[in-house]
Amino acid sequence: MANLRGRKRRWRTAASAGAVAAVLVAGTVPAVAAGPGHGVARGDQGPGKSGRGLDKEALRAALAGLPDENVTGGLIRMSGTDGRWSGTAGPSVPVADSHFRIGSVTKIFTSTVLLQLAAEGRLALDDTVQELMPGLLPADYFPVTVGQLLSHTSGLQIMTCATEDMSPREAVDASLACGEPTEPGRATRYNGINYFIAGLIIEQVTGRTYGSEVRTRILTPLRLRDTYVPALDDWSIPAPYTRGLVAVPGGSGELTDVSVQNPYGWAEGGMISNAPDLERFFTALYRGRLLPPAQQRDLFRMPAAASGDTQFSYGGLQRTEFPDGTVVWGKSGHVPGYTSGTFATRDLRRLLVYALNPTDRSPELPYVLRIAGAAFDVPVPATAG
Repeated sequence: MANLRGRKRRWRTAASAGAVAAVLVAGTVPAVAAGPGHGVARGDQGPGKSGRGLDKEALRAALAGLPDENVTGGLIRMSGTDGRWSGTAGPSVPVADSHFRIGSVTKIFTSTVLLQLAAEGRLALDDTVQELMPGLLPADYFPVTVGQLLSHTSGLQIMTCATEDMSPREAVDASLACGEPTEPGRATRYNGINYFIAGLIIEQVTGRTYGSEVRTRILTPLRLRDTYVPALDDWSIPAPYTRGLVAVPGGSGELTDVSVQNPYGWAEGGMISNAPDLERFFTALYRGRLLPPAQQRDLFRMPAAASGDTQFSYGGLQRTEFPDGTVVWGKSGHVPGYTSGTFATRDLRRLLVYALNPTDRSPELPYVLRIAGAAFDVPVPATAG
């Protein structure tokens, strides 16, 4: 295993080199623009596909050819009323229920806890960071609401000045000291700082650690035994796990094992899970088992400020619409050596969990697109190969 402890890399966000973007198909399959009003409800059904079974040959083909020089292995897990299927490929994936680092999929656990706190009356989506955590943001900043954090419309600075050796609070402070914010509520700008602040708010409001709140509120009730928030000094990953193998820039070109790495992402991207647990979590979430009706609506409610090809709800879910009208909701994540995502139709007709081990030699987006096309029986761009 490579020892990365001495390195002080800058925070890797979705915009960083080698990432697949923080979305399923960002910039390739445009999302529908938000309409007027504070929040926008949108229809989610594809064009007459209900009841069509999974194309299992297409799913097998989506993993065919692995491993190669860009991806050392991958797994797919499909569930829903249209059928079930799972498959793996490549030596980096020992078994179908292997653990992997889920990166920014962590954000949906964070947003769920905040929506639960809203349901309990302990905060509201319209509450501001300035009210909940006085002194965290500079005094001359515009008010930034919890809802703007969760939907990435806060306008706060991108986390380019934080490094992996910083605590969550130090990372936020370093980012706020670097560059200028934009006015909140004007546009979507995907940004990890939003969820670091969300994690700090959870701790401030509850008086408990972020990890303990996720465990008590989500992991234990759903019996997600293979999912957890690592302590910030716990670089390990439990066996069996998929191996993160990357070509280190400036190195010999040989692959380096980075499976053991700093879980610096915390509430933004630090969790570890596996495909069965992610399937169970998203199924319970979409069925309303974790949130009462008002917050369940917020989970899918889009801000009026949503803009561009990457748009997020007040529950942190990304809404993606394919060219044929099929709509899926979910989240993807990336840390070195690991790319994964969970996406589903809102009615849970189809739910996809995928995980890849990219080498960072070339973008893994074509592989993700190929999986998405097979999973949801939709056309994808020719770049999917």
